[in-house]
Amino acid sequence: MASKGNAALEAMIEEATVDTDGHEDERTGLFIMIEEHLAAPFPTTVLGIEVTVSKIDLTADTIVALCTRGHHRQRIDLLDLPLPTPAPDGTAWIDDYRHWAGK
Repeated sequence: MASKGNAALEAMIEEATVDTDGHEDERTGLFIMIEEHLAAPFPTTVLGIEVTVSKIDLTADTIVALCTRGHHRQRIDLLDLPLPTPAPDGTAWIDDYRHWAGK
């Protein structure tokens, strides 16, 4: 999936954070948009192992993907999560979160 231009990413950030107050509220706004738009579950590969991203979660300081393989579970920071090709619907919001976090 090709990255959106900075103007489009900034517009998405504005949409997600319009009524927020501060960094943590902004992250929560972005989490809500990701949770609403990301088509999960979806498969991806982490360190050469195929896993399933079963859901996205908000922690005290970041957004994480809950990855599963069999009965094993691992939370991976969304900033570090490799996305599959083709990427599932809604990954533009992950791109947006990554752009926001890079500020």
